[in-house]
Amino acid sequence: MAARPRPHDPAVAAVALGSGDRVIKRRAFIVGGVVALAAPLAAGAREPDKIARVGILGIGPSPSRQELAKSVSANEFWLSMRQLGWVDGRNMVVERRFGQSADQLRAGAADLVRLKLDVLFVSSVGLAKMLQLETKTIPIVVGRADTDLVAAGLAENLPRPGGNVTGSQLLSDELIPKRLELLKALVPNLSKVALLREDVTTSAFPDILDRYDERVAIVARNLGVEVHTLIVRRAEDFAPAFLRMKKNQDQGLLVKSPAFMFVHRRAIIDLAAAHRIPAIYEHQAFAAPGGLMSYGVNASEMQRRAAVYVDKILKGAKPADLPIEQPTKLELVINLKTAKALGLTIPPSLLARADQVIE
Repeated sequence: MAARPRPHDPAVAAVALGSGDRVIKRRAFIVGGVVALAAPLAAGAREPDKIARVGILGIGPSPSRQELAKSVSANEFWLSMRQLGWVDGRNMVVERRFGQSADQLRAGAADLVRLKLDVLFVSSVGLAKMLQLETKTIPIVVGRADTDLVAAGLAENLPRPGGNVTGSQLLSDELIPKRLELLKALVPNLSKVALLREDVTTSAFPDILDRYDERVAIVARNLGVEVHTLIVRRAEDFAPAFLRMKKNQDQGLLVKSPAFMFVHRRAIIDLAAAHRIPAIYEHQAFAAPGGLMSYGVNASEMQRRAAVYVDKILKGAKPADLPIEQPTKLELVINLKTAKALGLTIPPSLLARADQVIE
């Protein structure tokens, strides 16, 4: 499945070295209210002189050794950590805990904190919240916070977080209008949309989620669209949720994509295809393997930036002093093969706006 880049705003464009070369990207981030460039990581980082102890809290069953090795070899966070000089088993020890329910994840968080590690890394604000309930001292880096860290009570402000949590956060809520507009542009006579979100890692801040649901409803109403929310709490909930969408005659799907949804993206993509429901996602990682369309930040770039923050903390920086980043470069990705399978014709105006088209 080939992907061809599309032109976009040169002020935030990625620079490609060629069709057969690795793509090096310099992306804009808001760092403490100031736009800065995230430069490529230096390949010649100095060799750290201590054994680092890093903790990871992740969603899903504990992977086998082979599955873990495959995942690490392709993960931008670990590739970047290696570039920065940190090698698992040589100068770094990594402790991992996994869970498939809120109770299991909370137990994993408590277990990691008991080990008194140097730094903890997670991929969502819900997981960070679970860890911070256990420790206010061990640094926590969030790779792609899906909810505002300040609103969630994990940081005092963006320029100076003030506590033990820092990292990068998405512009997820601010992009609700744009995602619904894109879905409406793609689906003729769109009148009913389902919002799919989870309550595994996000149950710690229901007020924020209520505001999110309310904002989606307001934006949808302004576009003449009816929306209803479906909440999943375990992997087995996805199939019944899609049956409810079909029963409700939903014509489109908006997927909120924190860590739980990200881990189960293959199931969501397959169910959307099986039920012929056009969906828009927050990450390119959903569009690449068969999702119809995504609009949001580049998750891989955020993983690389998270590695930079972990490296800084391991070298003595305090999370309280590391500004929380907000990426400003957004990408629209369209999967033409999926659109064709759904019987959808992509308007030329929408194709022209796409940063990447997957064929």
